[in-house]
Amino acid sequence: SQPAYPWRGRITCTPAAGQPGTPDKTSAATAQIDAFVGAAAITDFAIVGGAVIYSGPSEWSYRRFILHCAHLAKAAGGVDAFVIGSEMRGLTWVRDGVSSYPFVAALVQLAADVKSVLPDAKITYAADWSEYFGHQPADGSGDVHFHLDPLWASPDIDAIGIDVYWPLADWRDGTSHADYLAGRRSVNDPDYLGANIAGGEGHDWYYASNADRDAQVRTPITDGAYAKPWVFRFKDLKSWWTNAHYDRPSGVEASLPTPWIAQSKPFWLMELGCPAVDRGANQPNVFFDPKSVESALPYYSRGVRDDLMQRRYLQAFQNRFDPARPGFDSAANPVSVVYGARMVEPSRMFVYTWDARPFPAFPNNLNAWSDGANWKFGHWLNGRLSGAPLGETVAAILRDAEFSDYDASELAGHMHGYVIDRVMSARDALQSLELAFFFDSLETGGGIRFRHRGQAGAVAMLTTDDLVETSAGAGLLQITRGQETELPQTVKLTYTDAGKDYEQGAAEARRLAMRSGRVSQASVAAVMDYAQAQGIAQKWLHETWAARETASFTLPPSRLAFEAADTLNIMANGRAFELRITETSVGEAISVDARSSSSHVYDRVALSARTASSGEPVVYGPTVTAFMDLPLITGLETPQAGRIAAFQSPWPGGAAFYRSVSGEGFSLNTLVSFPAVMGKTLTNIAEGPTSRWDRASRIAVQLFNGELQSVPALDLLAGANIAAIENADGEWEVLQFETAVLTGPRTYELRGLLRGQYGTERAMRQLVMPGARFVLIDAAVAESEMTLDEIGRAFTWTYGPAPRAVGDSAFTTETRAFSAAGLRPLSPVHIRGVRTDGDLAISWIRRTRIGGDAWEAPDVPLNEEREAYEVDIMDGATVVRTIVASAPSAIYTAAEQVADFGAEQSSVTLSVCQLSAIVGRGAARTATI
Repeated sequence: SQPAYPWRGRITCTPAAGQPGTPDKTSAATAQIDAFVGAAAITDFAIVGGAVIYSGPSEWSYRRFILHCAHLAKAAGGVDAFVIGSEMRGLTWVRDGVSSYPFVAALVQLAADVKSVLPDAKITYAADWSEYFGHQPADGSGDVHFHLDPLWASPDIDAIGIDVYWPLADWRDGTSHADYLAGRRSVNDPDYLGANIAGGEGHDWYYASNADRDAQVRTPITDGAYAKPWVFRFKDLKSWWTNAHYDRPSGVEASLPTPWIAQSKPFWLMELGCPAVDRGANQPNVFFDPKSVESALPYYSRGVRDDLMQRRYLQAFQNRFDPARPGFDSAANPVSVVYGARMVEPSRMFVYTWDARPFPAFPNNLNAWSDGANWKFGHWLNGRLSGAPLGETVAAILRDAEFSDYDASELAGHMHGYVIDRVMSARDALQSLELAFFFDSLETGGGIRFRHRGQAGAVAMLTTDDLVETSAGAGLLQITRGQETELPQTVKLTYTDAGKDYEQGAAEARRLAMRSGRVSQASVAAVMDYAQAQGIAQKWLHETWAARETASFTLPPSRLAFEAADTLNIMANGRAFELRITETSVGEAISVDARSSSSHVYDRVALSARTASSGEPVVYGPTVTAFMDLPLITGLETPQAGRIAAFQSPWPGGAAFYRSVSGEGFSLNTLVSFPAVMGKTLTNIAEGPTSRWDRASRIAVQLFNGELQSVPALDLLAGANIAAIENADGEWEVLQFETAVLTGPRTYELRGLLRGQYGTERAMRQLVMPGARFVLIDAAVAESEMTLDEIGRAFTWTYGPAPRAVGDSAFTTETRAFSAAGLRPLSPVHIRGVRTDGDLAISWIRRTRIGGDAWEAPDVPLNEEREAYEVDIMDGATVVRTIVASAPSAIYTAAEQVADFGAEQSSVTLSVCQLSAIVGRGAARTATI
């Protein structure tokens, strides 16, 4: 009972004397149900001035509720159909005798009363799919009763209503579960789901326990006594509908049938639905709602949104019962010999659920509707019905190109739409989809077949004994492994964002622990949401690294059936190789080129990211951002690019940075995928020594997020624990720390310092006051997209949570320019002067921006177009002469000294800088010699 619904009541049953263990058989049940149903009569209602007036006894009974609704329908001019109840199994199963069901009798009377109010309306009751076909109590009695037959046989009931949430799948992880071994390759396969409408669980077999379900121990559904297994099959509509029904009290079949007449009325599927979550067809009757104690995901679901699962489930029922669908089998939905129409009335399959609340206000407006967050994995069709399944999209593209020899039936995937914005071939239109959904197009059997990578599993298990030796000394299996620096650290994907009024969106995936700095970028023409795009980016990055090895080998002619895109498992040299064939060449033998593969990549990295939320995103704090002009640190960065670090609480899954020249028409520049470890200093920082350990200084920092850790000295020298601190002039000193001691909440004292690293010694100041910004330099720090022409140009930047649109209140706008510090030569070191006959011979040692740590070469790489320097001769702060040099030395002659100062100088102050052909002068080194 709930106060908001006063017509609901509670039935409390107590076992009748002498009947222990059978609480449904109670002499008190009739009285309790009578009280619940109530005594309201149709004559107690009247319609006065369009209002329904009740004059009966003071009660809030179920009859009063239903008859009140019937009179409302009458006052409104009548209705097409009226449902007198839905899924009241807890009441329809209550008995006050072996074969007596008082609530069913009350429903029969209620149906007659409603029919008298609405004589032209179709009347039905919406039974649960476990309720409509009978009552078989698990009490050891052996009873089998077609308990609703008096209702179904009533002349006032026009159809058998069922709420259908049948399990149509039994899908698990991996490739060793029963349905995969039976030849099925996808839980979204329409044929697989369609076959289980009259097959599989609930028709052919059942699970006797949860342990049996986990182990897939399937018990066949049989009927040894009377050879009528359909009696126990909730999916066997046809047998239930075409046969007379006989109750079995204590397991003994009655001699007379129930009132049901075979084929006398059609089935109406009153509710038909599946949650939009992966493997929803395993258990479509559950609902995910973290606020409810009844919340659950379907059996073996990974909790990943899957709109295609919902669509395929509904299509399976349409294809089976609707004659207008292609491939319809009339035997599955026969015509009644009694009323001359189909067993399942196709126009009466009602899909659950289409919400009256307008999309996208629902589910996004959580302030108005607190259940909006449940939409993501729920049964709602709102926002999904207009989606584009991948297979149908590919078929439409090929039909438009007037190409018909194809098979796209194996494709699984879903998007909101696909854009073809110019004249292009079908091949070009499909390439973007191949990238986004990881499938191959291959010619086979005289047509084009489309197949997802990793879906089919390995077609063969081979050893080196199965390979052909082609030449003496050549290996049977030749493997080449790509260098780590050739592989991307980051992949960036741009797409059309369905959640942002079809603006351009971006998603990024990044490997944190690696030495590569490469970035792979792609744009797909699919319309999707951020969550799906993020999942694609992650899968793309994983696939690229999984395919880093190439292989070549030769097979005998007996293996001619192997073709491109097939996966082979080859055991060689004590290692198992999973290889995907990329090309074959047939001669006396079959030459094969292949790439390493990992099928689990495509299964574990789902197309829909778990982190996305379908409801209104949470309220984010401001994006804390650091725009940094930093030198090259790994040498793999883009030299002209600025660095961007960002942090936000809570982290939205990514921070998007857009820029504009004029402050209008912003375009995406970069996406920060991970929150940077950022904070502020708590102590004064004095100028320190460079090029050697600073064991005396201590720097205290307080972090906004993340943590710091100590590292061994060798790891530090190999590039660990790099950080940047900003001075009052906006310049960043790069330093490293060996030890990080936690001294308070998110507060550390840094010791064992290397100061002014990577040429940033000029950013040190005599004193940097507390409150200076601190950023840990790791893979969370992103690069800006920047061309050489944009060096020094000020742009208007706006940035905020990646799932939000530009202009959202969570975005911040500011103007910034980058000076391309990565292109600026480092300052020379070790300036020396030697006087010869009055001339001053000046020399120095140059440094390099990239690759300066190798000890084998006699000098570091130049990394500039040409070697050039400028030496400024200083008189105080005034430059009196500039000497140009093409080597790390210059001559300041005696005559030049006299011209500049009136006499030869005993000491000279000068400034030396190396020149770049792009940015001009690099950092200067000043010395007095």
